[in-house]
Amino acid sequence: MKKVTIHALQKKKAEGQKICVVTAYDAAFARIFDEAGIDALLVGDSLGMVIQGQASTLPVSMEHMLYHTQAVSRGAQRCHIVADLPFGSYQASDEEAVRNATRLIAEGGAGSVKLEGGESYASTVKRLVRAGIPVMGHIGLMPQQVHNMGGFVVQGRGEEEAQRIMRDAKALEQAGVYALVLEAIPAELARTLGAMLSIPTIGIGAGKHCDGQVLVSYDLLGLMADFKPKFVKRYANLYATVLEAAVQFCEEVRAEHFPGEEHSFHAMRLVASNPPMEEEPGRTGFDYGAPI
Repeated sequence: MKKVTIHALQKKKAEGQKICVVTAYDAAFARIFDEAGIDALLVGDSLGMVIQGQASTLPVSMEHMLYHTQAVSRGAQRCHIVADLPFGSYQASDEEAVRNATRLIAEGGAGSVKLEGGESYASTVKRLVRAGIPVMGHIGLMPQQVHNMGGFVVQGRGEEEAQRIMRDAKALEQAGVYALVLEAIPAELARTLGAMLSIPTIGIGAGKHCDGQVLVSYDLLGLMADFKPKFVKRYANLYATVLEAAVQFCEEVRAEHFPGEEHSFHAMRLVASNPPMEEEPGRTGFDYGAPI
């Protein structure tokens, strides 16, 4: 099984093949997405919202990111794994950025890291790349800057904003990012960026002309019943499926229909104080040391 590398992702852009990325936070989903043929798994700081129930990604810590990156790396054998650098882990200094990114690679098992920020973080990207750490950039709507941006709003609609985003993209490419996430920007701007950059663009709310697309897995699977941004397409409605299963479980337990005989274990009966135990009628060869 051939591992997807950053070079494989860049080759897809050169050959006109679209790149598929989803977020993952645990080994179980990582294993499923790996088998499905997803190219890259993003261990996103979005876990703060979809896993922890936070209002934003800002409370997510390095320890949280390490824990979930380790879980995903155990589940995925083929996908490239990208881990988010969380808020506060790289803003203070380039040295701190290298230290934290190194942990996500060495301890977490990630193949690269992602950071949010444009031209002002070009020096940080250069320092990380010089340290041997592949970096994915992220511009447009940047959730870690939600307060500066006035909320989760589309970026780059005006000419001045669009020009700034183009400068950010070019600066990050020159700094050495191997790919660039474009979040919540007009499709026309994303198309322009894709044409001017030699690196893959990965869109989320940026239209169809990006080199690839990323979705939060909980959105893709329909696990968030009360949250559906315009750019999200639900490919399943697992919220309803899980809810139905849980309701049925409760009904069967309360009605004493579960567990049934087929879900129960039975001890062997003693027929004397010294002779070996005899098995119950109809039960043979049960090994009580074997896994259930």
